[in-house]
Amino acid sequence: MRLLPKSAFGQTVLLIGVLLLINQVVSYLSVTMYFIRPSYEQINSLIATQAATLKTHVDELNDPEYLRTLKAQTGIRIFTDTEAKAARLGQATFYQFMSAQVTEQLDEKAEVRISAPQLDQQSTPYYVWIKIASLPDNWIRVPVYGLSEANIFPLTLYLLLIGILSVGGGWLFVFRLNRPLSALQRAAIKVGRGQFPPPLKEDGTSEMIEVTKAFNRMNQGIKQLEHDRMVMTAGISHDLRTPLTRIRLATEMLPEDQDWVKEGIVSDIEDMNAIIDQFIEYARQEQQERQTIANLNPLITELTDARNTNQQFNPSAEDRQSIHLELNPLPNIPLRKVALKRVLDNLIENAFRYGSNHIEITTYFDKKQNRVVCKVRDFGQGIPEDSLENVFRPFSQGDSARNSGGSGLGLAITKRIIEMHGGQINLRNHPEEGLIAEFWLPSEGL
Repeated sequence: MRLLPKSAFGQTVLLIGVLLLINQVVSYLSVTMYFIRPSYEQINSLIATQAATLKTHVDELNDPEYLRTLKAQTGIRIFTDTEAKAARLGQATFYQFMSAQVTEQLDEKAEVRISAPQLDQQSTPYYVWIKIASLPDNWIRVPVYGLSEANIFPLTLYLLLIGILSVGGGWLFVFRLNRPLSALQRAAIKVGRGQFPPPLKEDGTSEMIEVTKAFNRMNQGIKQLEHDRMVMTAGISHDLRTPLTRIRLATEMLPEDQDWVKEGIVSDIEDMNAIIDQFIEYARQEQQERQTIANLNPLITELTDARNTNQQFNPSAEDRQSIHLELNPLPNIPLRKVALKRVLDNLIENAFRYGSNHIEITTYFDKKQNRVVCKVRDFGQGIPEDSLENVFRPFSQGDSARNSGGSGLGLAITKRIIEMHGGQINLRNHPEEGLIAEFWLPSEGL
C-alpha cells in the first residue's frame, strides 16, 4: 500500500501536517524541559532541605512539645506508619523521578509521595510525604501551597488550534494553487481525445497564467489545424471521385469483347473509392455524434445478428463464419453508439479476414478498475511481437504479417474512437494461438 500521495496537493498538505506535528512535539518538550521540569526540581530541592533539617533534630522528634511547635510554625508533621495510613497516605501518588532526585540530594534512599486535597476540602494544601532511610519508622508530611497537578490542556488546545488553522490555511493555499492545474489537466485530456474545450480562465499565479495562455493558444492552433486537415482531405477526396466517376462511365462504354479490361478497371475504381472512404473516415471527427448512456452488450448482439442474417444467404459452407459470445452483465456507460459499432465491426472484420472463420467475443465488468472490458479473439497465426506496437499507426503495414492489404487506417480509426471515449485498446497474441484485440471503456461519465 502506497502511503505517500502522488499529487502535489496531497504531498504539500502532508508536508505541512508533518512539520506541524514536529513543531507540536518540540513545543511540548520545550515546555517540559524549560518550565515544568525546573519547577519540580525546585520543589524537590526544598523537600530535600526540609528532610535534611529534620535529620539534624532526630533526638527531638520524640518530644511532643517540639512536634507541636514544628507544626505550628511550619505545618510539618511527623507520622508513624500507622498514623500515616490513618491520615490517607494510601491515597498519595508515588513519584519516581522526585524520589530519585531527593535520594541523590540526601545521599540516602528516599520515597516521595504527593496527596491532593479532597473535593470537599479545596482550601487545604497539597501534602508531600517523605520517608528516608535514617527515619525508617516515620513519615514526614510537608504542606505545599500553590502546587497543583500539571494541566497542559490549555497548551494542548492552543497547539491543536494552531495546527488546525495552519493545515486549513495550507490546504486553502494549495487548493488555490492546484485549481488551475486541475483545469489544465482536464482540458489537456479532452484535447488528447480529439475534443477542443473553450479557452481556460486565466487565473492563479503569474506563472500559471502564462502557462494557461500558452495552452489556450495551443488548443486553438490544434483546433484550426484539425479543421484545415479535414477540409483538405474532404476536398482532395471529392476531387478524386470526379475523374474516377468519368473513368467508370467511359469503362461502361467499352465493347463486350473487352469485358476482361472493364472488370479490372471497375475493381480498381471500387478499391480506390474504398480507400478514399477510409481517408475521409479517419480525417473526420466523431464529436458530431452525441453521447448517450447505453450498454455495450446490445451493440455486440446487434452486429452479430446482422452477420448471422447475411450468412443465411451465403451458399458456401466452407466460408461460413461463426461468432461465439460470452457476454457478462455490464453497467450502462456513456458512449457514442455509431462510433462504437464502427469499432466492433472493424475488429470483427479483421478477426475474420486475417484470423479464422471462428472468433470469440467476451465482455465483463472490471470492478476494481471501474471499467467495461471487451475482447475479440481469433484463432489464426497472430502477429509478430515486434509488429504489435505499430499496427495502430496510420498507414502502418503491420498487418503484412497476416497477408493484409488496404490503407492501414482501420485500426488507427478504432484507436482514435476508443481514446475519444477515455479508454484504451491493445493487441496481444494468445499463448496458444490467435490474436486478442482488447479494449476497455470507463464506466464513469466523461
